[in-house]
Amino acid sequence: MKNVNDWWRSAVIYQIYPRSFMDTDGNGIGDLVGIIKKLDYVADLGVDAVWISPFYQSPMKDFGYDVSDYRAVDPLFGTMDDFKSLLQKAHDLNLKVIIDQVWSHTSNQHPWFVQSSKSRHNPKADWYVWADARPDGNVPNNWLSTFGGSAWTWEPQRQQYYLHHFLSEQPALNWYNPDVQEAMLDVGKFWLELGVDGFRFDVINFLMADAQLRNNPVRTKNIPLPDGVFGDVPFFRFVNKYNQGQNESLIAIERIRALLDSYEGTTSLAEVSCAEDAMSFN
Repeated sequence: MKNVNDWWRSAVIYQIYPRSFMDTDGNGIGDLVGIIKKLDYVADLGVDAVWISPFYQSPMKDFGYDVSDYRAVDPLFGTMDDFKSLLQKAHDLNLKVIIDQVWSHTSNQHPWFVQSSKSRHNPKADWYVWADARPDGNVPNNWLSTFGGSAWTWEPQRQQYYLHHFLSEQPALNWYNPDVQEAMLDVGKFWLELGVDGFRFDVINFLMADAQLRNNPVRTKNIPLPDGVFGDVPFFRFVNKYNQGQNESLIAIERIRALLDSYEGTTSLAEVSCAEDAMSFN
């Protein structure tokens, strides 16, 4: 007899990107009410679950992947009551609901970063990845942002650089800090308590970078580009050995898995944005 908690093993999952799915208030941007109105259609397709891309409070520098409040719905998409209604209707239609979680970084407008950036001595001082300039004043190492340019931005208040793997408005959380891990697990618990059926984790390979901030090796002609990468992409001029995919991430992922296992019938999937990571080279 099939275990009902193993629904995910053969599930067909339908991704919904809220911004472009259905607009119900005439502002040209899709919303949660629009998703609710189309759930009967989605269920009729015969899928088992919907995966909803970020709808959290955000300055929208990266279309919602720069989260400024993990527990709030951005007014652009509706309200928390709208999300609860969406969840209820989906479950009434026997659809599971998986939601995106962006845990490797926050928005630079998140209260955690606002506090962390003010000084080197405050309760959130070590919640992000900070580093001093090199003796010549340059950035701490040769890591690049996937979106182009250095992965480091100078913060005048702290007189230090902070790490960002994407936009400069997306500072990297310091997952080596146990307080950060607890805070993010509490975020997960918040949504699981509401009744979501699982998470899709964004760019999980960027959860932790090398604690020693070692330079990435320069890519030579003897080191091929990862599959799917063509042309002269600056990010891949280096072998991305130290800025992502650290083995220490696995310990944090085990804690995430334990949280999900404490809620019956939940599941998770995760994005690994590049097959090239440190675990391939260790």
